[in-house]
Amino acid sequence: MSSLLILNGPNLNMLGVRQPEIYGSLRLEDIKASCNAHAEKLGISCEFEQSNDEGTLVTRIQEARGVHDAIILNAGAYTHTSIALMDAIIAAEVPTIELHLSNIHAREEFRHRSYIARVAVGQICGFGAKGYLLAIDAAAGLSGKA
Repeated sequence: MSSLLILNGPNLNMLGVRQPEIYGSLRLEDIKASCNAHAEKLGISCEFEQSNDEGTLVTRIQEARGVHDAIILNAGAYTHTSIALMDAIIAAEVPTIELHLSNIHAREEFRHRSYIARVAVGQICGFGAKGYLLAIDAAAGLSGKA
């Protein structure tokens, strides 16, 4: 694996401020720094982005085709609503790992449904910011690098 895209959906730019009892106290910039350092140790190039706009996320997933070896997607609330993101993952044909800071299966009923899980190679949830590093390791493992 040489290239990884980490995409973050709506409200993740508010990490460290928004419900720290659920999402933790780290800011997204802190998580980005950890991800970049971890990926670098593994010899992986890492792009890290956040958007509150569903269309921007769809476009970035589509653009990953032929560019990135894997995608890590924390789609936030779009996980439970976005058929467009699901379809983009199918069309891009890039292995995608679904990621959540909280355990979505232990939360409100509406969070239990994931359109992303239907097309992802796997799901990591409930480990807070450490989940990003676990996802990077999982992505590296897809290519046999880990």
